[in-house]
Amino acid sequence: MRKSFGDKIIDGIIVFFMAIIVIIMVYPLWNTLITSFNEARDSMKGSLYLWPRKWTLFNYQSVFKTDKIFKAFIVSVARTLITTIVGVFISGLFAYVLSRKEFIFRKFLTTFMIMTMYINAGLIPQYFLYRNLGLINNFWVYVLPGLVGAFNVVVIRTYINSLPASLVESAKIDGASELKIYFNIIFPLCMPVLATVALWVAVGSWNSWFDSFIFAPKQELSTLQYEMMKILSSSMQSGVKQPDYLAESHTSRSTVTPNSLRAAMTMVATVPILVVYPFLQKYFVTVNIGSVKE
Repeated sequence: MRKSFGDKIIDGIIVFFMAIIVIIMVYPLWNTLITSFNEARDSMKGSLYLWPRKWTLFNYQSVFKTDKIFKAFIVSVARTLITTIVGVFISGLFAYVLSRKEFIFRKFLTTFMIMTMYINAGLIPQYFLYRNLGLINNFWVYVLPGLVGAFNVVVIRTYINSLPASLVESAKIDGASELKIYFNIIFPLCMPVLATVALWVAVGSWNSWFDSFIFAPKQELSTLQYEMMKILSSSMQSGVKQPDYLAESHTSRSTVTPNSLRAAMTMVATVPILVVYPFLQKYFVTVNIGSVKE
């Protein structure tokens, strides 16, 4: 259809404002990226807008100067993958059970689960519970406590309830078991919501550092975010002994500053999550057409 002149003006205004919004959202990340690749002393002069003035990889070399970062990266990747895969799998099964009206304990379990979103015993009882379970200084302290999230279960259950009941009824008439119904019918149709929940869980697990600080202080179990936090804290506090690789950097021709170090660490911690987005984006908007004919 041929658009009128007024429609073209409106479309132009919409595109203009959307472009401004995109720039406002993207530019801080872009500025952090170019700061991480710019020489630290030159960055202190300011006026870095679209491109680094003096290219360098020294900021990243300073971050990865120690093997602690590589070990912490492996721990973070392992905890994120295990928590995401196992957590989404269990949450999906639990949500399917709670969505079945014939399940007599459905209301009780739903109420009990939702109460956990509002009632928290606190950090000290939580620490003693983990200690009694043998999870202190144990890798599984990163995985087991967060496998089933009440909010995630509610979201998945709500999505399952929106699916046509005729799908399940027809499968039961054909003699399909509950597990077969879930894995062959419900699970494929729930891929959009499962992908969304998986992204939430992955981001939360990847960005978490406080549990390392409290429950897993051993260096072998340190996560990337916790190591980044320690590096940044030590580089910004006066009177605090600097890490070895920062001390070495000041004796060379290149140097690092808290701002350049923060930029490099931000990119190191952000890129893995950004890589995941394109693989999950296609599941965010899905239209189910032709599943059943009501």
